[in-house]
Amino acid sequence: MKIIEKSVEFEWNKGNIDKNMKHGVADKESEEIFGSKKKFFTKDEKHSLKEERYMIWGKSKEDRKLTVFFTLRNKKVRIISARDMNRKERNTYEKKIQSHT
Repeated sequence: MKIIEKSVEFEWNKGNIDKNMKHGVADKESEEIFGSKKKFFTKDEKHSLKEERYMIWGKSKEDRKLTVFFTLRNKKVRIISARDMNRKERNTYEKKIQSHT
């Protein structure tokens, strides 16, 4: 699923900056997922009410597996939430990696 272009710009403001520190995820680390070689996107149907939202699974430069929810505004990525993958997500992610290699 192609959602974003190769070059990604991020939108950070008082509404979302440092918001994910409650999950121990720095803004910079959540951005790294978009550059991950093994990443997978899906549309977040459940939360796409007022605007389309998406989810990405990928690894940070520190090899941390993260789930990041985001939306696109004026061709910029606005991160809504970033956290460690839960066990079910990690298992699904690993299976997807195996099937795409």
